Amino acid sequence: MTPARPHADAARPPRPAIASIVVAAAILGFLYAIRAILLPFVLGSIVAYVCTPLIDTLARRSRVQRWVFALAVLLTLMAIAAVLGYFGVPTAAHELLALAANPRDVIDGFIRVLMGNHSFNIGGASLNAAQIAARAAAGLSSIVTNGNRMLDVALTGFGAVFEVILTWVVFGYLLFDAPRLSQGLLWTIAPGRRPLVLRFWHRLDPILRRYFVGIALVVVYASAAAYIGLGVFLGLHHALLLAMLTGLLELLPVIGPVSSAVLAGLVAIRQAAGASAILAFIAYAIALRLSIDQFFGPLVLGRAARVRPVLVIFCFLSGGILLGISGILLAVPVALAIKVALGLRNEQFAESCEGGQSDLS
Repeated sequence: MTPARPHADAARPPRPAIASIVVAAAILGFLYAIRAILLPFVLGSIVAYVCTPLIDTLARRSRVQRWVFALAVLLTLMAIAAVLGYFGVPTAAHELLALAANPRDVIDGFIRVLMGNHSFNIGGASLNAAQIAARAAAGLSSIVTNGNRMLDVALTGFGAVFEVILTWVVFGYLLFDAPRLSQGLLWTIAPGRRPLVLRFWHRLDPILRRYFVGIALVVVYASAAAYIGLGVFLGLHHALLLAMLTGLLELLPVIGPVSSAVLAGLVAIRQAAGASAILAFIAYAIALRLSIDQFFGPLVLGRAARVRPVLVIFCFLSGGILLGISGILLAVPVALAIKVALGLRNEQFAESCEGGQSDLS
C-alpha cells in the first residue's frame, strides 16, 4: 500500500491571495485619485515616523507624559525650519531673481558652453547662440507677461503655502497620536494574519527607518559639501542655490547626481578663467561623488537599505507618473517593502519544505 503524502503540496510555493491583490489595487487607485492632496500627508507621515521612536524612548525612560516630548520635538523642528527659512530663502530668492533679471545673458552663456560660437541650420534658417538666447528670452517674457499664466503662478504659490501649513498640521497630529494610530491600523487586520504582518513589520521597520534617516543626512551632507566646494574653494556665483539643488537632487539616484553635476558644470565653465578652474571643478565633482557613494552613503544607509539602481530608477519613474512627488518619495520604501515581503515568503516556503520532509521521514 502506497503511504499517504499529507504534505505533498508543501513543495509548491504559496500562491498570492487574490484578496491581497484586490486590496493593493484598491489602495493604489485611491492614492491615484487623491494624488493632488497627498504630498502633505506623505511628508508629515515620514517625519513623524522618523521622530516617533525618539519620543517613545524619552517618555519611557523619564516616565514623563509622551505629549511633552512630542511638543518639544515639534517646536524644535519648527524653530530649525524657521531659522533655515530666515537665512536661506531670502538668499536663494535673491539669486533666482538675479538669474531671472537678465535671462538672455544667462541662456546665451549656457548655449555658448554647449555649442561655442558655431551656427547650425534649422528649417533653412541659420541660428547661433545669441539668436537662440534672444528667442528663448522672448518666449520666457511672453509667458511671464501673460495674465492667465501669472494667475496660474499665483494660485500655485498659494497652494504651495497651504501645503506647507497642512504638512505641519499633519505632522503634529501624527506625532501626538502615533501609538493610537498604529493600534488602529493593526485592528483593521484580520486576527489570523496579525502575527505574519507583525513579523513583516518588525523586519521592515529598522530598514525603512534607516533609509529615511540616511537620505535626510545625505541631503544635508551633499548640500553642505557642495556649498563648501562651489562657494568657498571654487568661488562660483549662485553657489548657495547650486548647493541646495545638489542636496535635493540626491533624492533621485543616478539621475539626480548627474543633473546637479551638469548644472554646476555649466555655471563653472561659464565663469571659468582658464583651464585650471575647469580642472578644479572636475576634481570637486569627483571628490563629492566618491565621498557620497563610497563613504557617507553606505555609512548612513547600510547594506540592507540598498536596492539595485535600475529598480530604483524604474520605481522613481513609475511613482512619479502615478503620484507625482509623493510617488517619488514612496518609490524606494515600497521597493524595500516588496523586497522584505519576498524574503519572508521565501523563508516560509523553505520552512514548509523542511516540515514536509521531516514528516515524510
